[in-house]
Amino acid sequence: QVQLVESGGGLVQPGGSLGLSCAASGNIFSINTMGWYRQPPGLQRELVATIQFVGSTEYADSVKGRFTVSRDNAKKTVYLQMNSLKPEDTAVYYCYANGLTSRGYFADWGSGTLVTVSS
Repeated sequence: QVQLVESGGGLVQPGGSLGLSCAASGNIFSINTMGWYRQPPGLQRELVATIQFVGSTEYADSVKGRFTVSRDNAKKTVYLQMNSLKPEDTAVYYCYANGLTSRGYFADWGSGTLVTVSS
């Protein structure tokens, strides 16, 4: 069983910065994709950014140039640095990872962390 534990959410003013992290634990052999999705109030969950084991990244157009995703493979941890935050970035942010455990393929989500951008 894989656990993903997020940290770093909170309240920030427009134009501010915030960092999120997510650590994976369990009997994990390898992690392919790690990343972040978000669900704004009243809307569906959407992609924010993902990063592959080798470091290639993908970003939603709405966050390009403002957010940076990175990972530490040794620590099984993914990070999201969010700069120039806007009120429309307010959402619950979910960590995502997929890969292999001793029982086979996994694809799991964290429980989410709330980011509120407001003055």
